[in-house]
Amino acid sequence: MIIELPSTTTGAVNKKLVELRETGGAVTLGRVLTLVVSTRESKNSEDVIDAANDASREHPCRVIVVARGSRSEETRLDAEIRVGGDAGASEVVILRLHGELADHESSVVVPFLLPDTPVVAWWPDDAPTFPSLDPVGRLAIRRITDATRADEPTATIKSRLGSYAPGDTDLAWSRVTYWRALLTSALDQPPHGKILSATVSGLATEPALDILAGWLADRIDGPVRRQTGDLFVELQLTGDDRISISRPQGETTATLARTGQPDALVALARRETRDCLAEELRRLDHDEIYEAALTGLSKVNYV
Repeated sequence: MIIELPSTTTGAVNKKLVELRETGGAVTLGRVLTLVVSTRESKNSEDVIDAANDASREHPCRVIVVARGSRSEETRLDAEIRVGGDAGASEVVILRLHGELADHESSVVVPFLLPDTPVVAWWPDDAPTFPSLDPVGRLAIRRITDATRADEPTATIKSRLGSYAPGDTDLAWSRVTYWRALLTSALDQPPHGKILSATVSGLATEPALDILAGWLADRIDGPVRRQTGDLFVELQLTGDDRISISRPQGETTATLARTGQPDALVALARRETRDCLAEELRRLDHDEIYEAALTGLSKVNYV
């Protein structure tokens, strides 16, 4: 069910939420967090809402989508409430800010925050330079950005360390969770050679590979190369052993190869935004490994 409230106020939207709750159309009990999505009003807004809805099936929450419209328009608030089948396992409040109101996101959001539940902020496209200092970011204990959708993905993911605060993370990091798990699992197999060097290859505009290279650079003593080309990660070990994971761009199956052993095919599709978001919502504490991977980016050799 979708209820539209054009040219409204936060008080009127809250009143409608209470009405829906009292009539059984929406229940806030059992919500584990409030997810605030700060985005631009665009044709991609529905994709963002769908991703938040899907993530809410694993983490029941109230989703507040703040869509900023043009500042040249008349100042007004257009709202939309989605419950039931249109809202996953949550209730979705969409707030479209026009005119000068677009500069006051946090003031509009505050009336809709659930009491005694943590707040997570997500910027699916343009993120503030310092997420923890942003007015919306100040409300949250967890702040999620996405360098993949930035104009300059590599420069953006490299800049994350300079603005980092405990609670920050980026979806580029969770996009390589399975790659990191496969590499770790392969290294657990004998003969347990020491890693001498590593190469990470793929699209130049894929920050997930940059953060993967940073993670390796933080973990090993040898050099780590980041290059543009076919998609693969290769580890050179002592004794001329080699471990590599390669996958054709756009495919869903990767090849795990190791010296002296038969190649293995593994499922390794590119992760959807909804899956990455759901993963990041599982933890609300400081992600030390992500911070270390950002630190390791300064050690990566770009060729």
